[in-house]
Amino acid sequence: MTGPLSRLSDEEALFSTTVRQFAEEVVGPRVQAMDEAGRLDPAIPPRCFELGLMGIEIPEELGGAGASFFMACLAVEELSRIDPSVGVFVDVQNTLFNNCLLRYGTDAQKGRYAPRMAADTVGAYALSEATSGSDAFGLKTRAEKRGDRYVLDGAKLWITNGAEAGVYVVFATIDPAAGYRGITAFLVEREFPGFAVGKKENKLGIRASSTTELLLEGCEVPVENVLGEPGKGYKVAIETLNEGRIGIGAQMIGCASGALDHAIAYAREREAFGKSIAEFQGVQFELAQMATELEAARHMVHNAARLKDAGQPFLKEAAMAKLYSSQVAERVTSGAIEIFGGYGYTKDYPVEKLWRDAKIGKIYEGTSNMQLATIAKTLLG
Repeated sequence: MTGPLSRLSDEEALFSTTVRQFAEEVVGPRVQAMDEAGRLDPAIPPRCFELGLMGIEIPEELGGAGASFFMACLAVEELSRIDPSVGVFVDVQNTLFNNCLLRYGTDAQKGRYAPRMAADTVGAYALSEATSGSDAFGLKTRAEKRGDRYVLDGAKLWITNGAEAGVYVVFATIDPAAGYRGITAFLVEREFPGFAVGKKENKLGIRASSTTELLLEGCEVPVENVLGEPGKGYKVAIETLNEGRIGIGAQMIGCASGALDHAIAYAREREAFGKSIAEFQGVQFELAQMATELEAARHMVHNAARLKDAGQPFLKEAAMAKLYSSQVAERVTSGAIEIFGGYGYTKDYPVEKLWRDAKIGKIYEGTSNMQLATIAKTLLG
């Protein structure tokens, strides 16, 4: 007989508590300044590496923690309670870059890059372009083979961790006439000739998380840095994003959880008409609705992550988890602002920031409409 779905193992519970303490004590005091500056505090990335948060699934023999995908999602959730910007910084490293490397990398590639990713190097995932967002495979970045190298030309847009990364998974086409069958994934180092980080976006939310343009002008990439098979990059992209969407779900439930915590605390403290507003049924019902939706979203995200770790199909569950958790995050953070009233609309209190942070959940790593399309396809065959 299995235990409750929401039950964590002793190891998972200890890990979750450790990350929560780090988020509250180290990240918390820096959140407002990072949001205003639009960048991570320089002290945060090294501390994430020290705590083992940047190589959660990387095997111990390669310098990582050798833990599960579920634990990576727990880390993202706990960090996002305090700051979704730090949550997605860790999320992209683990659920996109590291997952991609471990699944499709050769032994030589893993041996070269995995220890770096666990120790001190940030990774990024570069698929999107100015004209290829939801139509991800309409990309225009070219890769031409010349001897023992590929030469990449093009530009990538909306790249999370772009400013901090030292290694990027970059998607380009080796044969535009072949459509998606020409797409190939490459491991591109920041120092490679012809590679540059371009404009950094000035965003509504998750402002401390860098979102940048990447410029490739005659960028030389060794043949041995092809990730997976030439022309099979579409498979690398799709399957990695399916897993990454669960990580975004974790970010969204963390964001919503943080907002709900603030709303409950404020409702207990704020007085109106001679008593705490938490005593008013209207406020109680609002909090109850928020908590119920958050609990449902958490179960969906955790279940999708458990399925992934168990090697079971999880495509539909991942899409549902991302879709619903992003909807819940938007509703819960908005409701928290309303409970705070006028104070919630100011930057002196934390809930307006979490509301701004929540909006991205419906957009990146597949819009809500793309999740609905995926769910519908699995239902209809």
